[in-house]
Amino acid sequence: MVLVTPAVAEPLESATTFHLDPGGAESNVASHLAALGTPTAWASAVGDDALGRRLLRQVREHGVDTSWVRRDASAPTGLYVKDPGNGVQYYRAGSAASRLEPAFVDTLPIADVRLVHVSGITPALSGSCDALIDAILDRAAAEGVPVSFDVNHRPSLWPSTDAAATRLLALAARADVVFVGLDEADGLWGAATPDAVRALLPDVRELVVKDGAVGATSYERGADGVHVPALVVDVVEVVGAGDAFAAGYLHAMLRGAAPDERLRAGHERAVLTIADTADVPRGSR
Repeated sequence: MVLVTPAVAEPLESATTFHLDPGGAESNVASHLAALGTPTAWASAVGDDALGRRLLRQVREHGVDTSWVRRDASAPTGLYVKDPGNGVQYYRAGSAASRLEPAFVDTLPIADVRLVHVSGITPALSGSCDALIDAILDRAAAEGVPVSFDVNHRPSLWPSTDAAATRLLALAARADVVFVGLDEADGLWGAATPDAVRALLPDVRELVVKDGAVGATSYERGADGVHVPALVVDVVEVVGAGDAFAAGYLHAMLRGAAPDERLRAGHERAVLTIADTADVPRGSR
Protein backbone atom coordinates (compact mmCIF):
# COMPACT_ATOMS: atom_id res chain seq x y z
CA MET A 1 0.00 0.00 0.00
CA VAL A 2 0.89 3.66 -0.20
CA LEU A 3 1.61 5.24 3.18
CA VAL A 4 0.66 8.88 3.77
CA THR A 5 2.34 10.31 6.85
CA PRO A 6 3.02 13.79 8.24
CA ALA A 7 6.56 14.92 7.47
CA VAL A 8 7.09 15.52 11.19
CA ALA A 9 5.49 13.74 14.14
CA GLU A 10 2.36 15.84 14.56
CA PRO A 11 -1.37 15.04 14.46
CA LEU A 12 -2.88 14.43 11.04
CA GLU A 13 -5.52 17.10 11.61
CA SER A 14 -2.99 19.92 11.97
CA ALA A 15 -0.13 18.68 9.77
CA THR A 16 0.60 20.68 6.63
CA THR A 17 3.35 18.67 4.94
CA PHE A 18 3.19 14.95 4.13
CA HIS A 19 5.29 12.15 2.69
CA LEU A 20 4.03 9.41 0.37
CA ASP A 21 6.02 6.25 0.97
CA PRO A 22 5.60 2.54 0.34
CA GLY A 23 4.05 0.65 3.25
CA GLY A 24 2.40 -2.61 4.20
CA ALA A 25 3.75 -5.55 6.16
CA GLU A 26 5.32 -7.70 3.45
CA SER A 27 6.82 -4.88 1.38
CA ASN A 28 8.20 -3.34 4.59
CA VAL A 29 9.96 -6.59 5.48
CA ALA A 30 11.31 -6.91 1.94
CA SER A 31 12.59 -3.33 1.95
CA HIS A 32 14.32 -3.69 5.32
CA LEU A 33 15.90 -6.99 4.26
CA ALA A 34 17.17 -5.43 1.03
CA ALA A 35 18.63 -2.52 3.02
CA LEU A 36 20.51 -5.03 5.17
CA GLY A 37 21.91 -6.80 2.11
CA THR A 38 19.56 -9.77 1.70
CA PRO A 39 18.19 -9.99 -1.87
CA THR A 40 14.39 -9.83 -1.82
CA ALA A 41 11.40 -9.76 -4.14
CA TRP A 42 7.90 -8.54 -3.30
CA ALA A 43 4.90 -10.26 -4.92
CA SER A 44 1.52 -8.52 -4.75
CA ALA A 45 -0.84 -6.36 -6.81
CA VAL A 46 -1.30 -2.64 -7.25
CA GLY A 47 -3.73 -0.61 -9.27
CA ASP A 48 -2.68 0.53 -12.72
CA ASP A 49 -2.80 4.08 -11.43
CA ALA A 50 -0.48 6.90 -10.39
CA LEU A 51 -0.21 5.67 -6.80
CA GLY A 52 0.56 2.13 -7.96
CA ARG A 53 3.28 3.31 -10.33
CA ARG A 54 4.76 5.51 -7.61
CA LEU A 55 4.66 2.65 -5.12
CA LEU A 56 6.47 0.26 -7.46
CA ARG A 57 9.15 2.84 -8.20
CA GLN A 58 9.74 3.54 -4.52
CA VAL A 59 9.89 -0.14 -3.55
CA ARG A 60 12.41 -0.72 -6.33
CA GLU A 61 14.43 2.21 -5.01
CA HIS A 62 14.68 0.30 -1.72
CA GLY A 63 16.43 -2.45 -3.69
CA VAL A 64 13.46 -4.85 -3.89
CA ASP A 65 12.65 -6.83 -7.04
CA THR A 66 9.06 -6.04 -8.10
CA SER A 67 8.96 -8.27 -11.18
CA TRP A 68 6.14 -10.37 -9.71
CA VAL A 69 3.83 -7.51 -8.80
CA ARG A 70 0.63 -7.56 -10.85
CA ARG A 71 -0.97 -4.35 -12.13
CA ASP A 72 -4.76 -4.40 -11.98
CA ALA A 73 -6.50 -1.87 -14.23
CA SER A 74 -9.88 -2.49 -12.58
CA ALA A 75 -8.98 -1.89 -8.90
CA PRO A 76 -7.16 0.86 -7.00
CA THR A 77 -3.92 0.77 -5.05
CA GLY A 78 -4.44 0.41 -1.29
CA LEU A 79 -3.73 3.40 0.92
CA TYR A 80 -3.23 4.05 4.63
CA VAL A 81 -2.66 7.21 6.62
CA LYS A 82 -0.65 7.55 9.83
CA ASP A 83 -1.94 9.91 12.49
CA PRO A 84 1.03 10.06 14.91
CA GLY A 85 -0.14 9.33 18.42
CA ASN A 86 -3.64 8.43 17.23
CA GLY A 87 -3.20 5.27 15.17
CA VAL A 88 -3.69 4.50 11.50
CA GLN A 89 -6.55 4.84 9.02
CA TYR A 90 -6.78 2.25 6.22
CA TYR A 91 -8.36 2.63 2.77
CA ARG A 92 -7.94 -0.76 1.14
CA ALA A 93 -11.42 -2.27 0.69
CA GLY A 94 -11.63 -3.50 -2.90
CA SER A 95 -7.96 -2.75 -3.55
CA ALA A 96 -5.95 -4.54 -6.21
CA ALA A 97 -4.15 -6.60 -3.55
CA SER A 98 -7.46 -7.76 -2.05
CA ARG A 99 -8.37 -9.31 -5.43
CA LEU A 100 -5.42 -11.70 -5.52
CA GLU A 101 -6.36 -15.37 -5.76
CA PRO A 102 -4.66 -18.81 -5.48
CA ALA A 103 -3.79 -18.91 -9.18
CA PHE A 104 -1.37 -16.05 -8.56
CA VAL A 105 0.92 -18.49 -6.76
CA ASP A 106 1.50 -20.34 -10.05
CA THR A 107 3.31 -17.27 -11.39
CA LEU A 108 5.81 -17.10 -8.53
CA PRO A 109 9.32 -18.69 -8.57
CA ILE A 110 8.97 -20.10 -5.06
CA ALA A 111 11.36 -22.99 -5.71
CA ASP A 112 14.15 -20.47 -6.36
CA VAL A 113 14.06 -18.62 -3.02
CA ARG A 114 15.49 -19.38 0.42
CA LEU A 115 12.48 -18.14 2.38
CA VAL A 116 8.88 -17.03 1.82
CA HIS A 117 7.47 -14.39 4.18
CA VAL A 118 3.72 -13.85 4.62
CA SER A 119 1.50 -12.22 7.23
CA GLY A 120 -1.87 -12.67 8.88
CA ILE A 121 -3.15 -9.52 7.22
CA THR A 122 -3.49 -11.15 3.80
CA PRO A 123 -6.04 -13.85 4.69
CA ALA A 124 -8.29 -11.20 6.24
CA LEU A 125 -8.47 -9.05 3.10
CA SER A 126 -10.90 -11.25 1.16
CA GLY A 127 -11.99 -14.84 0.59
CA SER A 128 -9.67 -15.15 -2.39
CA CYS A 129 -6.72 -13.84 -0.36
CA ASP A 130 -7.53 -16.33 2.39
CA ALA A 131 -7.30 -19.12 -0.18
CA LEU A 132 -4.13 -17.55 -1.56
CA ILE A 133 -2.33 -18.01 1.76
CA ASP A 134 -3.15 -21.72 1.80
CA ALA A 135 -1.88 -22.01 -1.77
CA ILE A 136 1.39 -20.31 -0.83
CA LEU A 137 1.91 -22.60 2.16
CA ASP A 138 1.08 -25.68 0.07
CA ARG A 139 3.47 -24.67 -2.71
CA ALA A 140 6.31 -23.80 -0.33
CA ALA A 141 5.92 -27.13 1.47
CA ALA A 142 5.96 -28.99 -1.85
CA GLU A 143 9.14 -27.16 -2.88
CA GLY A 144 10.82 -27.58 0.51
CA VAL A 145 11.05 -23.81 1.05
CA PRO A 146 10.63 -22.55 4.64
CA VAL A 147 7.90 -20.03 5.43
CA SER A 148 8.08 -17.12 7.84
CA PHE A 149 4.70 -15.97 9.19
CA ASP A 150 3.97 -12.77 11.11
CA VAL A 151 0.61 -13.06 12.88
CA ASN A 152 -0.11 -9.33 12.43
CA HIS A 153 -3.64 -9.44 13.83
CA ARG A 154 -5.73 -6.52 12.53
CA PRO A 155 -9.06 -6.72 14.43
CA SER A 156 -10.92 -4.41 12.04
CA LEU A 157 -10.37 -6.84 9.17
CA TRP A 158 -11.89 -9.90 10.87
CA PRO A 159 -15.58 -10.66 11.51
CA SER A 160 -14.78 -11.63 15.11
CA THR A 161 -11.90 -12.30 17.46
CA ASP A 162 -12.80 -16.00 17.53
CA ALA A 163 -12.59 -16.22 13.74
CA ALA A 164 -9.20 -14.52 13.75
CA ALA A 165 -7.92 -16.66 16.63
CA THR A 166 -8.80 -19.94 14.95
CA ARG A 167 -7.48 -19.04 11.51
CA LEU A 168 -4.28 -17.33 12.62
CA LEU A 169 -3.33 -20.16 14.98
CA ALA A 170 -3.84 -22.69 12.20
CA LEU A 171 -1.67 -20.68 9.81
CA ALA A 172 1.03 -20.16 12.42
CA ALA A 173 1.16 -23.90 13.09
CA ARG A 174 1.96 -24.50 9.40
CA ALA A 175 4.88 -22.05 9.28
CA ASP A 176 8.55 -22.68 10.01
CA VAL A 177 9.25 -19.29 11.63
CA VAL A 178 6.52 -17.39 13.48
CA PHE A 179 6.50 -13.83 14.82
CA VAL A 180 3.77 -12.76 17.24
CA GLY A 181 3.34 -9.94 19.72
CA LEU A 182 2.57 -11.04 23.27
CA ASP A 183 -0.38 -8.63 23.31
CA GLU A 184 -1.69 -10.29 20.14
CA ALA A 185 -1.26 -13.77 21.59
CA ASP A 186 -3.04 -12.79 24.78
CA GLY A 187 -5.94 -11.14 22.96
CA LEU A 188 -6.34 -13.97 20.46
CA TRP A 189 -5.57 -17.08 22.46
CA GLY A 190 -5.34 -16.04 26.11
CA ALA A 191 -1.60 -16.76 26.12
CA ALA A 192 -0.22 -14.19 28.58
CA THR A 193 3.42 -15.33 28.69
CA PRO A 194 5.97 -16.35 26.05
CA ASP A 195 5.99 -19.90 27.46
CA ALA A 196 2.20 -20.06 27.08
CA VAL A 197 2.53 -19.06 23.43
CA ARG A 198 5.11 -21.77 22.92
CA ALA A 199 2.74 -24.31 24.45
CA LEU A 200 0.19 -23.39 21.78
CA LEU A 201 2.73 -23.78 18.98
CA PRO A 202 5.07 -26.54 20.19
CA ASP A 203 6.07 -27.83 16.77
CA VAL A 204 6.99 -24.55 15.05
CA ARG A 205 10.69 -24.70 14.22
CA GLU A 206 11.33 -21.16 15.40
CA LEU A 207 8.90 -19.01 17.42
CA VAL A 208 9.56 -15.36 18.27
CA VAL A 209 7.35 -13.68 20.88
CA LYS A 210 7.71 -9.88 21.00
CA ASP A 211 6.79 -7.93 24.12
CA GLY A 212 7.16 -4.28 23.12
CA ALA A 213 9.56 -2.30 25.28
CA VAL A 214 10.27 -5.37 27.44
CA GLY A 215 12.05 -7.36 24.75
CA ALA A 216 11.61 -10.52 22.70
CA THR A 217 11.93 -14.26 23.34
CA SER A 218 12.72 -16.92 20.76
CA TYR A 219 12.19 -20.65 20.95
CA GLU A 220 13.92 -23.13 18.68
CA ARG A 221 12.55 -26.66 18.47
CA GLY A 222 13.97 -28.73 21.31
CA ALA A 223 15.65 -25.80 23.07
CA ASP A 224 14.83 -23.44 25.91
CA GLY A 225 13.66 -19.92 25.20
CA VAL A 226 16.18 -17.11 24.73
CA HIS A 227 15.27 -13.58 25.81
CA VAL A 228 16.92 -10.33 24.73
CA PRO A 229 15.69 -7.02 26.21
CA ALA A 230 14.48 -4.26 23.90
CA LEU A 231 16.70 -1.25 23.24
CA VAL A 232 15.87 2.09 24.82
CA VAL A 233 14.64 4.64 22.25
CA ASP A 234 12.58 7.82 22.11
CA VAL A 235 9.32 6.72 20.49
CA VAL A 236 7.99 8.68 17.52
CA GLU A 237 5.69 6.08 15.94
CA VAL A 238 5.54 2.32 16.59
CA VAL A 239 3.58 1.31 13.48
CA GLY A 240 5.90 -0.71 11.23
CA ALA A 241 8.34 -1.62 13.99
CA GLY A 242 7.26 -5.26 13.93
CA ASP A 243 8.08 -5.51 10.23
CA ALA A 244 11.50 -3.99 10.83
CA PHE A 245 12.12 -6.42 13.70
CA ALA A 246 11.16 -9.40 11.53
CA ALA A 247 13.54 -8.26 8.79
CA GLY A 248 16.46 -7.81 11.17
CA TYR A 249 15.81 -11.20 12.72
CA LEU A 250 15.43 -12.99 9.37
CA HIS A 251 18.54 -11.34 7.94
CA ALA A 252 20.58 -12.64 10.88
CA MET A 253 18.91 -16.06 10.74
CA LEU A 254 19.72 -16.51 7.05
CA ARG A 255 23.34 -15.81 7.89
CA GLY A 256 23.47 -18.46 10.59
CA ALA A 257 23.56 -16.14 13.61
CA ALA A 258 22.83 -17.51 17.08
CA PRO A 259 19.34 -16.93 18.59
CA ASP A 260 20.42 -14.04 20.83
CA GLU A 261 22.15 -12.36 17.88
CA ARG A 262 18.99 -12.75 15.79
CA LEU A 263 16.89 -11.10 18.47
CA ARG A 264 19.38 -8.28 18.90
CA ALA A 265 19.42 -7.70 15.14
CA GLY A 266 15.63 -7.47 15.20
CA HIS A 267 15.69 -4.89 17.98
CA GLU A 268 18.35 -2.84 16.20
CA ARG A 269 16.30 -2.68 13.02
CA ALA A 270 13.07 -1.90 14.84
CA VAL A 271 14.65 1.11 16.54
CA LEU A 272 15.09 2.81 13.17
CA THR A 273 11.35 2.70 12.55
CA ILE A 274 10.26 3.55 16.11
CA ALA A 275 12.28 6.77 15.92
CA ASP A 276 10.76 7.87 12.58
CA THR A 277 7.32 8.42 11.03
CA ALA A 278 8.09 6.23 8.00
CA ASP A 279 7.79 2.42 8.02
CA VAL A 280 11.13 2.22 6.19
CA PRO A 281 12.96 5.42 7.20
CA ARG A 282 14.76 7.37 4.52
CA GLY A 283 18.49 6.97 4.84
CA SER A 284 18.22 3.65 6.71
CA ARG A 285 20.01 1.64 4.07
